[in-house]
Amino acid sequence: MQIVDSHTAGEPTRVVIADGPDLGTGSLIERRLLFRDRFDHYRRVAIHEPRGSEAIVGALLCEPDEPACDAAVIFFNNCSVLNMCGHGIMGVAVTLAYLGQIPLGIVRIQTPVGIVEANLLTKNEVAVENIPSYRYRKQVSIQIGELGTIVGDVAWGGNWFFLVEQSPIPIKPEYIRQLSDASALIRNELKEQQITGADGEEIDHIELFGPPENDDAHSRNFVYCPGGAYDRSPCGTGTSAKLACLAADGKLKPGEEWIQESIIGSRFVATYRIDPELGIIPTIRGSAYICGEGRLIQQNGDPFHNGIDMIVPSEKASLTRE
Repeated sequence: MQIVDSHTAGEPTRVVIADGPDLGTGSLIERRLLFRDRFDHYRRVAIHEPRGSEAIVGALLCEPDEPACDAAVIFFNNCSVLNMCGHGIMGVAVTLAYLGQIPLGIVRIQTPVGIVEANLLTKNEVAVENIPSYRYRKQVSIQIGELGTIVGDVAWGGNWFFLVEQSPIPIKPEYIRQLSDASALIRNELKEQQITGADGEEIDHIELFGPPENDDAHSRNFVYCPGGAYDRSPCGTGTSAKLACLAADGKLKPGEEWIQESIIGSRFVATYRIDPELGIIPTIRGSAYICGEGRLIQQNGDPFHNGIDMIVPSEKASLTRE
């Protein structure tokens, strides 16, 4: 597979630009399911060690089936395919520009959950107008023995999130392990209580918030992703979900900026507009940088030619384990 690697606010994106699987000519949704069900070994090669890492999000470039789109993409990570990926869209846009396939300006990219517009402001800065986002449930309370009462909102920003306004653990890099364990416990409890997004969709992202480190930012977050990795960036779909909650509570006006810090201190600048028919349309602005390109090679006889099967952390983890 031929790949180009980038990072958006610290979170890596690996774009497969050639020699990926032949998914046919069905709809993008059909091709996403085909990739998940029949070509998962491509995902493992691209993401799993020894060629990748749990932090990488993969992006398989595809032909769009929407005539108005310039490109289409299927996102995937260390455990499966994803619905959407905000930082990944920025990575894809910067990669396409790096390859000379698009100029500065707006590129329309089809994803399995809708069409997004990526406005390439410079060769590295991208403003992504996301799909419509909304809050599904407000102030959902769950009890976790080691954490006590956890209260959060369920919201959609391209993926399903449980957003906890007051993190039970400080949002600081030295607490990443405890934050991951706490998030795993929260996600497990949501499953146990059958708390879901719309139409029974699994809430597969947990987003914890705390105060920002910098005076000009509004908050700092920790985002726990499917597969047990944490997002190094402030998370594009997670920030979109946050905007939906802020708008629903009247805490952020249309066009007003929200600066979201990540666990490592990187940031996105976010705003939203209101579409009379679709509701809240977020725009997330950040920067992505190319950091590598090349080919992933599988040699005969390699016992890990399809990657090392990763062990996903247990969601019944203990906060006190050594």
